[in-house]
Amino acid sequence: MSDLLELAQRQQYPGSALYIVATPIGNAADITLRALHLLGLADRIAAEDTRNTGQLLARYGISKPLVAVHVHNERAAAERIIEYLQAGERIAYVSDAGTPGISDPGAKLVDAVRTAGYPVIPLPGASAVATALSVAGDWAATFTFLGFAPTKAKQRAAFLQPLAAHPHALVFYEAPHRIVETVRALGEALGGERRILIARELTKLHEALHCCTLAEGPTWLEEDANRQRGEFVLVVEGAPAQPHGANEDAAAHDGLLRLLLEEVTVSSAARIAASITGASRNALYARALEIKKEQEEG
Repeated sequence: MSDLLELAQRQQYPGSALYIVATPIGNAADITLRALHLLGLADRIAAEDTRNTGQLLARYGISKPLVAVHVHNERAAAERIIEYLQAGERIAYVSDAGTPGISDPGAKLVDAVRTAGYPVIPLPGASAVATALSVAGDWAATFTFLGFAPTKAKQRAAFLQPLAAHPHALVFYEAPHRIVETVRALGEALGGERRILIARELTKLHEALHCCTLAEGPTWLEEDANRQRGEFVLVVEGAPAQPHGANEDAAAHDGLLRLLLEEVTVSSAARIAASITGASRNALYARALEIKKEQEEG
């Protein structure tokens, strides 16, 4: 262990630099040795929530001046951080859990600091996205991270529908009070046959992982109220590969959709086209939306 600590200490940590430091997503033992060394070395620690970070630092025996940098003050707080950097200080930034800037504050701070001409240095560590993907399986080898879906049903449906033909796995975060409705909405938009990994409370005492189809997901969650507690990462299988000749089929579908859109709504056009061709209604709906937009812009 002493050799590893020496490796962390021998790394260069220049002054007048912002350090983006990943912290544990649940288990406090998941902190890295480099993170511990840098947090002890920093002149100040900027944090999404100074109370949460203060408690975490206390567990490691670290006490530093804390600066609040959260979603409501990030741009203004960045100006203060730049003043500290101008004075030669090392500033560490941490979010409440995991890697800052990924569905957490931090990205605007990074932009401001780099624009001001100061280096931004990452210290990697825990990430809920990477943790869930590591146990999803080969079907999630390529992925798109989308964070939290919109909370309102209509906006969520509009957000998800264009993703029906997306070939890569989709990764979402979700809160406990919306988990059932979100998984149900995913099934409606993408098709119930796709696989989903429901990852709950990752690295924490009550961590749970369950893989099923989108159609089965809501039922599994509702069978036990405990399954709806905690913070969630959802990994959803991408759209299946198009069979040989799909390009010809797509051209034919486009022609049919264009004709239908002259007379009916996007939803009705997709429904009618699906009944005629046997193709996925969700995929046709996503394509009909694109064609409608092209027509309106044209």
